Amino acid sequence: MIECSQNNSFEETSFPDTTNWTAIKWHKVEKYVDKLQKQIYRAVSEENFRKVRHLQIMLVNSKAALLLAIRRVTQINKGKRTSGIDGYRALNDKKRVELFDVMKCMNIELHNPKPAYRRYIRKKNGKLRSLGIPVIKDRIYQEIVRMVLEPQVEVNFEPTSYGFRPRRGCHDAVGRIMNNIMHGNWSWIFEGDFKSCFDTLDHNFILKEIKGFPLYNLVEKFLKAGYVDNNVLHNSNKGTPQGGILSPLLANIALNGMEEVLNISYRKRMRKEYEYYVSEGDYRVVRYADDFVIFANSKEEIKAVYGILGSYLKERGLELAEDKTRITHISDGFDFVGFNFRRYKTFNGFKHLCKPSKESIKGFKSKVAEICKQLHGQNVDVLINHLNPLIRGTANYWKPTVAKTIFSKMDNYIWGRIYKFVKRLHPNKPWYWIKKKYFPFYHDGKYYGNWVLTGPKEGNILIKMVWTPIRRRAMIKYNYSPYDKSKSEYFMKRKSFY
Repeated sequence: MIECSQNNSFEETSFPDTTNWTAIKWHKVEKYVDKLQKQIYRAVSEENFRKVRHLQIMLVNSKAALLLAIRRVTQINKGKRTSGIDGYRALNDKKRVELFDVMKCMNIELHNPKPAYRRYIRKKNGKLRSLGIPVIKDRIYQEIVRMVLEPQVEVNFEPTSYGFRPRRGCHDAVGRIMNNIMHGNWSWIFEGDFKSCFDTLDHNFILKEIKGFPLYNLVEKFLKAGYVDNNVLHNSNKGTPQGGILSPLLANIALNGMEEVLNISYRKRMRKEYEYYVSEGDYRVVRYADDFVIFANSKEEIKAVYGILGSYLKERGLELAEDKTRITHISDGFDFVGFNFRRYKTFNGFKHLCKPSKESIKGFKSKVAEICKQLHGQNVDVLINHLNPLIRGTANYWKPTVAKTIFSKMDNYIWGRIYKFVKRLHPNKPWYWIKKKYFPFYHDGKYYGNWVLTGPKEGNILIKMVWTPIRRRAMIKYNYSPYDKSKSEYFMKRKSFY
């Protein structure tokens, strides 16, 4: 049995006074958790499973894991202000300390999760996506389970899986796709999407994959906890609710194995002191969460994917979404994670380019228009403070691709929206008066011009997308993981470069 919190010298010196939340030495707490996670990863790599369980129990029982989980759930995560079915939230330090004092002597193995609160959000296609919102205590325990389980399963995750994994992301998936198509090979594409993936995953398959995990029973309880929709309790015999902290990891555990059924393997090669891996087999694949693309050299091979994936899908309780699954050629292009990949014919042959997709551009314009509409009657400083994070975030997401022309077009679109905004704000003022008030000559030593929107009260400026330089992002190497201590220097360099 996993017992209540253990006392150790590290924890006594790291946070001697947990009544003062801000006085806790968070860097030491994070360092301790990270150290144990790396030891778990190494023990799994060495197949020393007895040591794995010992380290996992140490981490589960530590005050550090509990404190860090409370901090992430109630202070850092986006959903910190959203409550579950009990309506409880912990939005200040006093409540966080009270929560820690209550949970530090609770036995995590004996915890019985409450049903998730079912909510719906509208997707791009107009359909509704269901979200399951657990109560705060359940989220905290899910975060602890994630901390302990993730280093174990990361060892065997596929190199071409990029969604909801530490230090991996969409831009790594983009890099992998470009590597596949840039030399003219792998021109046939199978665009795949699982039908209601999170709602239909087979519980037995997930539990089979984590057999022997110390908190196996708690994971099963989370899967079977059910949900409340319109004040009616529903059982959950399959699926894992979107909105739960543990759900993305469980989904990755379930979806792992696509490379195996496609018979993809890797061969290590060395060039001087540089280590790299070469993919082998008739297919290439890139997966981001429940979206994936498979590449082949011929139409016949790509058509065969439907049959090859049959056993993979059946074992996991999945089906392909017919409206989102199709076969295409790279000359026609395809969209993935908000980008469009396509082969273009030029005077010098063919070029393979990645650009922001039409849907992504349309979504950005829609958000700009909505902000301008919602802020009618507000001053220009407020408009700038709302638009700048959207512009900066979108530009940073698009910047590893061929997006300079699109940046310019988006700036022109934004100009049209702010022109209407200031004219509506001052309907009786002539344009030269508006120009003098909101568009003074701007020069910061790097960028300059007459048409940079400037807030008259705060003096802040509306940034332009074209100011963001195009910068390619190097794809993460093979199956490298931040839990691998031997790769610490690699990830430090990668973090500092980007």
